[in-house]
Amino acid sequence: MKLTMLVLTGLVFASGPPVAQLEKQKLVDLTYPFDDRTIAWPTNKPFQWRKTDWGMTAGGYWYASGDFAMSEHGGTHMDAPLHFGKDRSAVDEIGINRLIGPAVVVDVTTAASENRDYRLSVGDLKGWEAAYGRIPDGAIVLMRSGWGRHWPDKKRYLGTDAPGDTKNLHFPGFSKAAAEFLSKERLIRGIGIDTPSIDYGPSGDFIVHQIINGADLYGLENVANLETLPLHGATIIALPMKIKGGTGGPVRIIAILP
Repeated sequence: MKLTMLVLTGLVFASGPPVAQLEKQKLVDLTYPFDDRTIAWPTNKPFQWRKTDWGMTAGGYWYASGDFAMSEHGGTHMDAPLHFGKDRSAVDEIGINRLIGPAVVVDVTTAASENRDYRLSVGDLKGWEAAYGRIPDGAIVLMRSGWGRHWPDKKRYLGTDAPGDTKNLHFPGFSKAAAEFLSKERLIRGIGIDTPSIDYGPSGDFIVHQIINGADLYGLENVANLETLPLHGATIIALPMKIKGGTGGPVRIIAILP
């Protein structure tokens, strides 16, 4: 993809002409800030940050530093294939070329507003293809449910705000059939969603995770600002924290609009 090559060239040759061209593109941040309102899975450690040093030093110069702690799977983050795929890629093993791809945005906002446990279907995917053509090789398929409007209200976003409560989760996700279609019949790099999980809230077996991660594909969860993307034509760059052996980690996701 020409735009992908342009981005990579610009990153390598920061002083060359490609940077000037890239600066003309509209960039969108698809990442929520990490703070005391960051939503994590109910059983996972929440994000914590504290100031360790903050102020003028005895030497007369400013110095600031802090510590943070969190689960791999909180806020805007990546589920590496290892998360639900035995012997699949850890987050540090995902090649850089796999972190960049054309965005396929499948909008199911209306359906999700009518059914908070809606699951994206193969029909939804084929509807996108009817409008824009076959899902391109190397695509990152993003389900847009409109769920970002609930962030950071934990009860509305998750369906429950009780610590450790995984029995009352209600939010949209991908269907098993859609996961099988994407992993077996299309050559994608990963999927993403604007909810806490690529599986819908009531899932008890996390079958979408099993299928997607088992195919050595990654998932992007709690993706922000999907409503700003066109359904076709954007490019996604998703760069996770490179945790050696990690099952996932916080990720900075940006979109380059056409």
